[in-house]
Amino acid sequence: MKPIVIIPTYNEIETLPSTLDRVKSVLPEIDILVVDDGSPDGTGDYADTRAAADATIHVLHRPGKGGLAAAYLAGFAWALESDYTHVVQMDADGSHRAGDLKNMLERADGADEPDLVIGSRWVPGGGVVNWPRSRQYLSRLGNLYNRAALGLPYADITAGFRVYRADTLRALDLNDVEIVGYYWQTDMTQRLHDHGAHIVEEPITFHEREAGESKLSSTIFFESLKESTKRGFRHHTSLAKSITKR
Repeated sequence: MKPIVIIPTYNEIETLPSTLDRVKSVLPEIDILVVDDGSPDGTGDYADTRAAADATIHVLHRPGKGGLAAAYLAGFAWALESDYTHVVQMDADGSHRAGDLKNMLERADGADEPDLVIGSRWVPGGGVVNWPRSRQYLSRLGNLYNRAALGLPYADITAGFRVYRADTLRALDLNDVEIVGYYWQTDMTQRLHDHGAHIVEEPITFHEREAGESKLSSTIFFESLKESTKRGFRHHTSLAKSITKR
């Protein structure tokens, strides 16, 4: 197993150092790719300094803030040019923990060879720390809505902590992935599910970010629900037509 952890950044100078330290303390040999979108706070420069001192840390610079999905897709393309077996999505803000990453990688290396391991807050054993009840309700309701609208059986469809099998990503046409804000996590889950991928969930404890400002807003949340509604309508219409034809 040869994984690489992709960490997108935009103004994460307060949290990236500790995130890199924690990952390296648990998995000292693992490769990390920081994808920085021209952070004006010096995050990209800091990542370059770490990369100069550690051959397992790499940096991909993008010219400006282009969004989370675009950053991950650029990171995927970079990683898939090498011989990595697994590609990890991980936040820079401390919300995703290195101990959980180790468990997720062990699950990804299981005998059943999952195509995607979702680090799930909402399966037994998972949870959140320092989230207000209102945010917990929004996340739970959003996932329940996505399950109903899209016919997906997973508890944490919107989760951003993930381990993909590299060959599974290579089999997808990533140029065809629709970049719709934070909806992209749901889009990738649906895309793999529709391709018959083996998707499993591993419990994690999600921590509220340690510093800086969250980039998730209510506007983004409701835009994602709007996209789920649109796709859900297409899904149920297609399902109804297939039943009628029988």
